Amino acid sequence: MSVIFLIISFILSALLMKMMIPKLKELKFGQSIRQEGPESHLAKTGTPTMGGISFIAVTTVLSLIALIFVEDISKLLILIIVTLGFGLIGFIDDYIIVVKKDNTGLTSKQKALAQVVVSIIVFFIMMKFVPSIELGVTVPGTDFTIHLGYLFILWIVFWLVGFSNAVNLTDGLDGLSTSTTIVANLSFLIIAWMSSENEIVIFLAILIGAQLGFLIFNKYPAKVFMGDTGSLALGGIVGIVSIMLNNSLLLLLIGIVFVVETASVIIQVISFKTTGKRIFKMTPIHHHFELSGWNEKKIVAVFSLVGAIAGVLGVLIGG
Repeated sequence: MSVIFLIISFILSALLMKMMIPKLKELKFGQSIRQEGPESHLAKTGTPTMGGISFIAVTTVLSLIALIFVEDISKLLILIIVTLGFGLIGFIDDYIIVVKKDNTGLTSKQKALAQVVVSIIVFFIMMKFVPSIELGVTVPGTDFTIHLGYLFILWIVFWLVGFSNAVNLTDGLDGLSTSTTIVANLSFLIIAWMSSENEIVIFLAILIGAQLGFLIFNKYPAKVFMGDTGSLALGGIVGIVSIMLNNSLLLLLIGIVFVVETASVIIQVISFKTTGKRIFKMTPIHHHFELSGWNEKKIVAVFSLVGAIAGVLGVLIGG
C-alpha cells in the first residue's frame, strides 16, 4: 500500500507543480536573492518560490485519505498537524517577502514564537492520543533512556524548532534541501517499517513521493524554489518523526547534513564575534564549498551522498 501511495503522490506532485509554476510566474511570486550571498546567485532572482505548497498539499490530502486504511489515526493526524503548522509559518514568512515585497518577512522572534507554539500544541496532542511515546531521550543502539517526564515538552520544542530552522538553512542551493530530506525521510521510513510503525511508513512514503515530484522542477537549474513554506515544514517533519519513533538522537546522525550546516553558522558567528576572523568563506557551509570552486550539482551530490551514508548507518543502529 505504501508503494502505491508513493507512486500516486509522485504523479500528483509533479502534475501540480507543472501547473503551479506558470501561475507563480504570473503572480510574480519570485525569489529575492540576498545581496550578501554568492554573486552567482543573483541570476536566480525572480525564480518562482513557495513551491513547497505543492508537496505539502499532496502529502496532506493523501494522508487524510490514508486515515481510512490505518488502525491508529492519531499518529497520522499528528504528522499532518506538524506539516501544516510549520508549513503555515513558512507560508506567512514567504507571503510577506514575496507578495508584500517586505524582505524582512517575519522577524526571528515572531518565527521562533510561532514554531514554539506549534511544538507545544503537538506535545499535548501526543500526550493525550499517543501513549506509546516515551517521555525521554533514548541513546541510539541501546535501551538506555534519559527519562524527562513532563520536561519532555522542552525537548520537543528544542528539537522541532531546531531542525525546522536547520533544514531552512540547508535550503540554499538548487535541490539541496529536497534531496537531503528525501534521504533522511527514506532512512526513517525503513526504521519505521522495521518497527512496524505502519502509519509513519505510509506518511513518509507519501511525502517522499511528493518530494520526488517536486525535485523534477527543483533540481539544478531550478525552475522553482520551495521557500520557507517547504523547508520549515520538512524540518518539523524530520524532527517529529524521530521523536515518534522514540529515536530522536538518531536524527543527529541521519540528519548530519542539517547538523553540519547549522553548526557552521554557529561556529562562524562565534569566531567572528570573539576573534574578528571568519573560519569559512561563507555560511551555511554549502556556500563555503561554492566559493571554493565547487559547482552546485557537485555540492548537492556530495552532501546527498554523505546523508545517504549517514542514513545507512542510522538504519543499522536504530533499526
